[in-house]
Parts: sequence; structure tokens; C-alpha cells
Amino acid sequence: MRKTDGHAGWREALAVYADRRIATVALLGFSSGLPLALTASTLSLRLAELGIDKSTIGLFAAVATPYSLKFAWAPIVDRTAIPLLTRLLGRRRSWALLSQAALALALVGLGASDPVGDATRTALWALAVATASATQDIVLDAFRVELLEVRSQGAAAGTFVLGYRVGMLVAGAGALVLATSFSWAVVYAVMAALVAVGAGAVLASPEPASQAAISAASADTRGLAAMSLWFREAVVDPFADFARRPAWLALLSFVVLFKLGDAMAGVMTNPFLIEIGFSKLEIAAVVKTFGFVATIVGSLAGGALMGAVGLTRSLWICGIFQMVSILLFAVQAQVGHSMAMLALTIGVENLAIGMGTSAFVAYLSSLCSVAYTATQYALLSSLAALARTWLASSAGAIAQATSWSVFFVLAAGCALPGLGLLAWLSMRGVIGERADRGAR
Repeated sequence: MRKTDGHAGWREALAVYADRRIATVALLGFSSGLPLALTASTLSLRLAELGIDKSTIGLFAAVATPYSLKFAWAPIVDRTAIPLLTRLLGRRRSWALLSQAALALALVGLGASDPVGDATRTALWALAVATASATQDIVLDAFRVELLEVRSQGAAAGTFVLGYRVGMLVAGAGALVLATSFSWAVVYAVMAALVAVGAGAVLASPEPASQAAISAASADTRGLAAMSLWFREAVVDPFADFARRPAWLALLSFVVLFKLGDAMAGVMTNPFLIEIGFSKLEIAAVVKTFGFVATIVGSLAGGALMGAVGLTRSLWICGIFQMVSILLFAVQAQVGHSMAMLALTIGVENLAIGMGTSAFVAYLSSLCSVAYTATQYALLSSLAALARTWLASSAGAIAQATSWSVFFVLAAGCALPGLGLLAWLSMRGVIGERADRGAR
């Protein structure tokens, strides 16, 4: 009987992928994933190719700071109408289109900048890209959570990560291939044009019903009392709601630390591969293409895994797998330029990242109250972004001071604090109460 129930659980977990709304979530994921690589891995390779030192490349990770601070303006995005646009399109869609227009402009500016002649201007344009991208994420994350019920969030997370990785593939492998024939200015202009894919998905999607209700309820608000009410509902209530949960500080710490090991390794992966002799085309072929297939499998498997076994066990499985996968880079450092070893390393790493990200995104979604989706998700994802910005910005200095093998062993060790917190929260019974209920 246990075996039959298990099979039924897996069938139900996989059946949700037939929902048409899942395809919409995949397109939203593409829109979110496109800009990140252009200020992270692709930009770091561009800097390494120009001969910029590893410590400076590591510091460039700090341009992603807006991803860590987006909770600060999420209440504005969550509750403020844009004149004319909101009336025509709704609050979610109008903010999405505005952020996408700003993103396209910033990408063009970043591509036209000169990192060698004016590194400060390049950093400022990268900061502008990250700010526009973070604003887009506030909207699209809320849209995704509001689109589907709790029991479907695992599958939604899997397809969102799938679309996200397609966006990163286009901005990674696509950008590298284009860069072999065209200037970086042309490459970034092409990426700016692809922002239209996300804009089209937004225009083709209806405004969430919850947002329509908020707009109707607040349409006639005026004066000081209305402003006070707005501030309480948009800023105070979302944070107060979260602070009432058991062990909420430990939950936030876990959000910061769960993917720290991946973030540390990810900042320096492309500079590492360039230094040990891989070309841009080899990186595009293996890291961005072969690895992408592994990520697809991992993303969908992670979503199905959560639906079948629940949140807590999924986080344990994926967290340990992520840590082990980083150690393969230490082996790669010893082997050197070997395409076969690179295929194994990247395949395992991307499988682990896909599974881990799906489980983690589903977990963040499960923590959000429907009444405060954008603000609470922005807070949680901002804290998660700390791992790949300020905490991971020291990766370049560590790599500079050690060998590559030692660096990747240390990066794998950075996963241990998150797993330790997972153990503590699991023993307290507070890590996945809501999401585990939704998965069943």
C-alpha cells in the first residue's frame, strides 16, 4: 500500500505540469534570468578577457547589491499606482513594463561602456541593470506566487527556474558566441532587444485577481489618513506579519546561507576556466549548453521532488547535493584542461543547482502571505541575494590568496552553516510547516 501511495504522489506531482499557467511562469522566469548573467558570469568573463585582476572582478559582484535591497522599494511597487499605465494595464503589469523599459536602456549603456578606460562608468551601468532587474523581479515574483495555489508552487518553481536558466543560457552562451564575431556593445544591444520577450509575456497575461481587488478598494483614497493607511498596509503589516512567525530570525538567516556555497563558487567559475585554458567557445559549448540540459532536468526534478516528498526532505537532499557538486571543481583544478572532466563537473553542478533552486524558490514562495506577496518575497529574495553579492564578493580575494583547489574546497564548506540551520529548524519543526501541508 505504501508503494502505491508513493506512486500516486509522484503522478500527482508531475500532473501539475500540464496546467497552462505553468507555461506563463516559464516565460516570467526567462525574463528574470536574462539580465542576471549580464552583470555576473558574462561580465566577469568580459573583464577577465580584458586582463582585469581577480580581486577587482570579485568586487564587481557588489554591483548586484540592488537584489539584496529590493525589499526597501518593494512596498512602493506593491501598492503604488503608475499614472495612466496602472489604469490601463493594472498595477502588476504596469510596473513590470516600466522596469523592463529601464532594463533595456541600461543594458545598452552597459554594453557601450569601457571597463578598462572607465571602470567606474561600467560599474554604474551594471548597477543600473541590476536595479531595473531587481524591480522587475519584485513584480514577476509576486505575479508567479499569486497565479497559482500553494500545492502547485513546487511545479511553478521548477518551471520558473527552467525559464530562468533559459534566460541565463541566452545571456551566457548566446552572448559568448555573439562576442566571437561582434563587439560587446552589439552583444548587449541584442540582449536589450530580448527584453521584449518578457514584455510580451506580461501583456499576454491577465492582471491577478488579488491586485484588481486592491486597486478597486484603494481607488478613491485621498489625504493624510489615506497616506497613513497606505504606509501601514504596504510597509508595516508585511514585516509585522513575518515577525510573528516562530523562529523568524533563524528562518531569515537560513534564507541567507542556504546557497552561499554556490554563490562563492559561481562568482569565480568563469575566471577559473579562462585561467586553466578553456576558450570562450568551449565554455559556451559545455558550461552554457551541456550544463543547461542538466539544469532543465534538475529544475523539473526539484519541483517534482518537493511535490512528492515535501519541503524539508527536499531541502536536505538538494542542499547536500549542492555542496558535493562544488567539490568537483577542486578536482577539475587538479585535472586541468579536460573537456570530459569539465562536462562531468558542469553536468553534476547544474543538476544540483537546478534541484536546489527549485526547492528553494518553492520554499520562499511558501513563506509569503497572499496579502503581502511582493513585499515579503522581495524581503526573502533580497536576503538570499546577500550570498551572491556582499558575502560572495570576497571570493576573488580568497582565490587570489589560495590555489583554485583550496578555493573550491572552501566554497563547498560555505554550505555547512546553512545545513546546520536547516537541522536546527527541522528539529524545532518550523522549517516547512506551511509548504509541507501544501505539497500533500
